[in-house]
Amino acid sequence: MQLPAHTDISGVLPPSGVPAFRLINDELGRVKELINEQLACCPDATLRSSATLRSTSKIGIRRLVEYLNTCGGKMIRPGLVLLAGGAVGKITDEHIRIAAIMEMIHNATLLHDDVIDEGQRRRGQATVNSLWGNESAVLLGDFLLSKVFKMCADLEPEVVKIIATAAARTCEGELRQMAQRENWQLNETEYIDIITEKSAALLSSCCCLGGLLAGVGETEVRLLSDFGLNFGIAFQITDDLLDIIGDEAKTGKTIGNDVDKSKLTLAVIHLLGALDEKGRSAAINSLCDKAGLIKMLRSYGSLEYAYSRAQEFVAKAIVSLAGLRESDAKEALVETARFIGRRGI
Repeated sequence: MQLPAHTDISGVLPPSGVPAFRLINDELGRVKELINEQLACCPDATLRSSATLRSTSKIGIRRLVEYLNTCGGKMIRPGLVLLAGGAVGKITDEHIRIAAIMEMIHNATLLHDDVIDEGQRRRGQATVNSLWGNESAVLLGDFLLSKVFKMCADLEPEVVKIIATAAARTCEGELRQMAQRENWQLNETEYIDIITEKSAALLSSCCCLGGLLAGVGETEVRLLSDFGLNFGIAFQITDDLLDIIGDEAKTGKTIGNDVDKSKLTLAVIHLLGALDEKGRSAAINSLCDKAGLIKMLRSYGSLEYAYSRAQEFVAKAIVSLAGLRESDAKEALVETARFIGRRGI
């Protein structure tokens, strides 16, 4: 596989929006086709006959699925499966299948997250819950997961175990974060632990599976897993930064949810740690004032601190790949990590 010459973010972006994913455009297209195939045969009449779901029954499952298919994201998780496989071997049909599974799990979590956070926009469009209600969003997320279960039925046990463990850790991380709402004593170590479970574990598993399916040894699989874990931590730190300082028109999703739901993120943890008791109390009481919060975060260097920590994890991710042979796919993984790290600027 030959990586195109222009991999900087100023050029024409591939459909995923991630510059280095030019290398796997065709494969990502196959992933999308497989997802569409899995969702195409949905029991539309079943949902319409449900007397308890009147708001959903007016449109039917098929319409919900069609809408979901128009809301494509960056395909980060499938991209990592494919690039990890390409970095140590050949991309196979099994890589395409696993990439689709990981993206469907991710999409299901987003549907549920939007219900929990009352999100109004996702990927530049109105969320399912804002258009058709929480019941529709939850059931559509469950529908995606049911398709994932079916796709996993005849996979190798080791592969299924990795997928199941990653999904469980994601849910555990979300539960831990929910339990820590309004815990103004939450420290950085505890925050990193939460986002490791909530986000990084799934991304690490994508890289692990990419290597495993390429048939390489434990050392290479571990290096790829380490890359994915550090990549995932950096990804979530920058995502949390964007929830504070991001432009909704550019991010394509509702921002400010973390603050509104009293979820402590790294910048806010840093700020609270820099203040005395009186200042902490004032900061906590003014969290709903976005402009005031940003000003305070800037004045105490909290945004810069969070961004610098994200860069540290990007660097750790890249170092993890040092033991792999040089290849276009490896370079694409490096560039993807750098690209994700720049999102918080």
